[in-house]
Amino acid sequence: MKSEALKKYVAFLRGINVGGHHKVPMADLVKEMKHLHFDNVVTLLNSGNIIFDSSNANIEELEKMISDHLEQKFGFPIPTIIRTAQAIEILFKWNPFQNITVTKDIRLYVSFLKHETESNLLLPWTGEDLSYTIMDIREGAILSVLDLSVSHTPKAMEALEKFFGKDITTRNWNTIERIVKKI
Repeated sequence: MKSEALKKYVAFLRGINVGGHHKVPMADLVKEMKHLHFDNVVTLLNSGNIIFDSSNANIEELEKMISDHLEQKFGFPIPTIIRTAQAIEILFKWNPFQNITVTKDIRLYVSFLKHETESNLLLPWTGEDLSYTIMDIREGAILSVLDLSVSHTPKAMEALEKFFGKDITTRNWNTIERIVKKI
């Protein structure tokens, strides 16, 4: 019997190890991913970024399998959003923030949507306090810029959830750069 080829994925877990809540040690996370029979499991940072290989090509099935297993193991819901490594590399090569001047107050973010969502936003969209701008939405990723020099209490997450719901997870662009180096 011929075995299926392994495909590389990146899983983004939402809401773990934030502010001392929903603690999930990375070593335990690797162990649980291996328990699910994933290969070449690597975690990055403490915020729930997992690179792994699987022969299963159904992303929704993988998301459910991981989320259900981790909730059972750790005792709280752990929403999971998965992208292929190839999709992450394409996003990175697209270089969506190339025209943004990064300063100590500028943060670049990618928010991954669990489901493609229609949006009537006229892009770029900027919040009322001018601290948060959604630059583009592409391939299930919302690309945004946060300017902390304008406001130290920006309403970025509130805006994202208002427009796109809670089935999203956000990463700093620096995290995406680090993931690309590992895949």
